[in-house]
Amino acid sequence: MIGFGIVSETMKAKRLCSLFAVLLLATYSFADSAWKPLFDGQAFNGWTFDVLDDSPAASIFSISDGVLNIEGAGKSKAVIQSEGSYSNFELEFEWRWPAKPGNSGCLLFCSGKRFMSVWPKSLEVQMQHGSAGDFIYIGETIDVTKEQLPIYDKEKESWKKRLRLNLTDGSEKAPGQWNHCRIISNDGEVTVYINGDLVNKGWNATGRSGRICFQAEFADVQYRNIRILETAAK
Repeated sequence: MIGFGIVSETMKAKRLCSLFAVLLLATYSFADSAWKPLFDGQAFNGWTFDVLDDSPAASIFSISDGVLNIEGAGKSKAVIQSEGSYSNFELEFEWRWPAKPGNSGCLLFCSGKRFMSVWPKSLEVQMQHGSAGDFIYIGETIDVTKEQLPIYDKEKESWKKRLRLNLTDGSEKAPGQWNHCRIISNDGEVTVYINGDLVNKGWNATGRSGRICFQAEFADVQYRNIRILETAAK
């Protein structure tokens, strides 16, 4: 009877551990299910395009093996933009340069149509090689530290008045490798991580809600695993 009691208690403990594991897994699964894919890797459902010279979007944007291919080299400027608008969120995606690295960007809080070239009014999180994480004003602004204000030639580099430098360089991987970006928007505060490193943080953003866009800007670039988690203001 003593031996039976020991086995019984052991079985109870195992059952409790199993139950705890199931509940824990369910909790994580529920939390992860709140993330929504913005790009499912199969079709452009939920996205629209705008090409500056009105050439076919298919000549620039395509899908293969779950990857969004942007063939921007030698092509017109263009954007792929979400149909939905987002305010407070966490946005994650991966990007890489399949050939010669160049320029692209993720535009937040996009509103209206063409505001500057083909870009809608927005706040850009720069993806340009060597400068990933910079902020660029495209009609919307954000406050940062004084150290992030660029020094530039006002006659030859006037565009830099719209630039707010990132906090650190050197977080990007070599061309050809996949990089990870995480952007958090919370009630006017925007935080950017590149490959796990905090690279930028701003506050008092003038844009608080809008579409999300990715740029085609004279370079070939690829994006994948684009997903979003909508959150409440903290």
